[in-house]
Amino acid sequence: MAWIVLIISGVLEAVWATALGKSEGLQRLTPTVVFFVALTASMAGLAYAMRDLPTGTAYAVWVGIGATITVVYAMATGAEAVSVLRILCIGAIVAGVIGLKLVS
Repeated sequence: MAWIVLIISGVLEAVWATALGKSEGLQRLTPTVVFFVALTASMAGLAYAMRDLPTGTAYAVWVGIGATITVVYAMATGAEAVSVLRILCIGAIVAGVIGLKLVS
């Protein structure tokens, strides 16, 4: 159960990171509300997962999931450039997250 909650929390990290970028410095209401709701849920999920998972592993997986989804979303929407090197780096993050899961 802790791994499922951690994965969902990682997805919510991407949501709050994206909403923060769209909030224009917390000046736009809707993205600001999405930011705070997703941030709270993401942190609560991370805290829950850390009850059963080692802190370093849980945090690294949470960040890896959030960072990967955030960058992929930005590339898919055209906010960031797509390149082979970026895709390889994202692949390295995904491989690291999978590796951490396998050795836990």
